[in-house]
Amino acid sequence: MKTNRREESNDQLAAIGIGAMIVFIALILVAAVAAAVIIQTAEKLQQNAQTTGDDTADNMAGKLLINSAFVDTGTAAENYLLFVTMAPGSEQTPTASITFQIFCDAGDVEGATAAMTFLEMDGTAVPAAGLQPGTPYSLVIDADDGTDDCGPDQVESDDNEATLYLHVASGGSTYENLVVDDDTAGALVV
Repeated sequence: MKTNRREESNDQLAAIGIGAMIVFIALILVAAVAAAVIIQTAEKLQQNAQTTGDDTADNMAGKLLINSAFVDTGTAAENYLLFVTMAPGSEQTPTASITFQIFCDAGDVEGATAAMTFLEMDGTAVPAAGLQPGTPYSLVIDADDGTDDCGPDQVESDDNEATLYLHVASGGSTYENLVVDDDTAGALVV
């Protein structure tokens, strides 16, 4: 009986090792690319969240808060007297950067500095630097622009409701419904 011996050559063993090494290196490269994509996506999401947070903070902090509103005592029921403060976190805001809009059945009245009077609570004029955060102010709004009249007397005779918007440039807007059940001086409308 004859025994056949088979021996594998070293070349075949080396070929198997090189193939395994190529597969291993390919897996490392794929993992590196996947990690780069995940890191890039995470950075982009973080950047978007930061931008959204900054925009939200600007819009919330840079606006006027209305504490109360009345029919102004110094006019023939054409003006509103509001007590306002800048929202927490706001920066000093020039009065020239604030505008308003009032919408009622008689039309809409829009105005800026000329139709608004800001006063300190002691009755003195607001400094040229503008409104300080945390400080209360009184604001008188002339709601009759000569064309449309959204003053308390007109609103009471229509449907008793007007919508007021206060806009701060590069900041936020405040929205309030003014309900006028009584147009006598000092009557509460908010």
